[in-house]
This record gives sequence, structure tokens and C-alpha cells, in this order.
Amino acid sequence: MMRRVRTSKWESSIYSGLTTLALMILLYYGWVSLADNAPSLKSWMSWTSVLVLGQMAISYRFAQRTQRKLDQLQVVMKQASAGNWDSRLPEIEGDAFSGVNREFNVMLGQLESRLKLLQQLGERDVMEEVSSQEAAVLEERKRLARDLHDTVSQQLFALHMSASSLPKLLERDSEHAQKVMEQLIAMSSSAQRQMRGLIAQLRPMELQGRTLEEALERWFPDYCRQNGIQGTLEIQIKGLISDAKEHQLFLIIQEAMANVVKHADAQSVRLFLGETDRQISLLIEDNGLGFRGEQVRAGAYGLSTMRERAQKLGGEAEIVTKPGSGTRVRVWFPKFEEMKA
Repeated sequence: MMRRVRTSKWESSIYSGLTTLALMILLYYGWVSLADNAPSLKSWMSWTSVLVLGQMAISYRFAQRTQRKLDQLQVVMKQASAGNWDSRLPEIEGDAFSGVNREFNVMLGQLESRLKLLQQLGERDVMEEVSSQEAAVLEERKRLARDLHDTVSQQLFALHMSASSLPKLLERDSEHAQKVMEQLIAMSSSAQRQMRGLIAQLRPMELQGRTLEEALERWFPDYCRQNGIQGTLEIQIKGLISDAKEHQLFLIIQEAMANVVKHADAQSVRLFLGETDRQISLLIEDNGLGFRGEQVRAGAYGLSTMRERAQKLGGEAEIVTKPGSGTRVRVWFPKFEEMKA
């Protein structure tokens, strides 16, 4: 968290006043020692008091003005760190800070352009990875189809042949028929297990053909119900989100929810997905056990994976938790206006 830096206006005023007072005293005693027409100490101290107070007031005024400039800088830096890259410092001609403010604004503009380019490149990489993964999935489905033909299909054929011969076998040799029935039961169980495994591998990705909101409305309640957790879903998205952001967000949500099930021992979890003009934010919080912050090691609780996914598009991820107070996962991405041709 960025702390507000403050200059001590009174401190600078007091130092200025004390310096003026010391100089006036030295000047008075120098005058007394060198000339006979020196003013009385009382009148000199009166003049000195007025001068010291005036000097302190001027110093305070200048310190106050400097403080306002520093406050403006702090606000802009904090807004930029929160993803609001539109903020700029005022550039007033003739102001002592105008040059510094102008250079700072140029630097912010350059950082905004580079971060926007980074996000565009990250989105392109994500979609290329998705395309590669889809090609790999297609190839894997072809392999599974071959496995289905070579295993389950053949077992079903063998089951059919054995079951067809079973009535005649019962008439001729009941003991042998009993053994064949046991074999049929074992073969059917094996075929069922293999079929379930193949179906699980063939299950499509939740995002295919859906928006992120549609996928979450379908996936999140089912996932919570299957794992015995009370889930609350809040989505406040106004416009469209790029496919790359939707893909990364969905993978981050899956990782975070898996952590809730594995580590949190929570009874309820809340998922909030929203946006502002300059930012997309995700919050997942549970009422589980929580843990000490220093327990979040690199790679622990999937934080490194979630952070890498967020940073690839110029965002960030963090975990806020403490023992007995549950866990909060926060993720946010900056939003930029579309480039105009």
C-alpha cells in the first residue's frame, strides 16, 4: 500500500523563523559593538518579532504549496498503480513544477502505450495457445475414438456373443454357464469404467461457444453443489470482454475454486466479476480456515499460476488472508480504449 508522504509545513516554518531570529540577534550585537547609535534591545526585538513572524508565514505558505504538489503526485501515482492511466498532473505555465509535471505526464503516456501493447501481445499469445490447444484436443479426440473402437467396442461385441450363447449353454452345462455369467459381469464392469473415462476426456471446455458470464452461470453453481459449498455469483459486466481475457479469467477462477475445495474447508464462497471504465476486477472470497500470509510460498495455492495468467495481460493477482478469517483472491486487468483506424 502506498503511504502518503507529507512534509512538515510547521517544521520548515519554525526552522526559518529560528534562523531569522539568530541572524537578527547576531546583527544587533554586531551593531552594538561597532557603533554607538544602535537602537535599544527592546525596539530591536519588536522589529525582530515582526520579521520572524513574517518569515514563518511566508515559509509556511511555500511549504503548503509544495505539499499540494506532492499530494497531486501521490494521487496520480496511486491511480496509475490501480490501473487508471488517464490521470495526469496539471501543467501550468510559469509554475516551478510545470517542467517536472510535463515530463512525468510524458512518462505516464509512454508507460500506458507500452502496457497496452503488452496486453495486445499477451492476448494474441493466449489465443494462439488456445488454437494450439484446440488442435491438440482434436488430435486427442481422434486417439480416444481409436481407443473406443479398440477397447470398449470389442468388449461390447464379446459381451454380445457370450450373452447370445448363454441360453443354450445353460441347458447343456450349468456350471460352465455360471462361469460365463461371471465373465460377462466382469467384462461389463470393465467396459463401463473405460466408457466413463473416455466420456470424461471428451467433455468440452466450458467456454466453447459461450461468453464468460454464460459459462460461469452454468459451471459455478454445479461446481459448488458437487463439492458441498454454498456459492454466490455476482456478475456486473456491461460490455464485451476480449476472448483472451475471458479465457484467462476462466482458468484463474477454476484454479482459485480448486484451492477453496482443497485447502479452505469453507462452507460458502462468493465470486464477484465486475468492471469500471478502466479496469476489470475479479474477487473470490470464502469463509474457510485461512492461513498466515507468509505461508503463501512461490507456487503455493496456485498463486504463481494465477499471477502469471494475470500479468500476461498486464494485470495482477493477490491473496489476502489470515487464520480463521477466510481467504480473498483479487485479480484485476487494465482496460484500454480500442485503437481507432
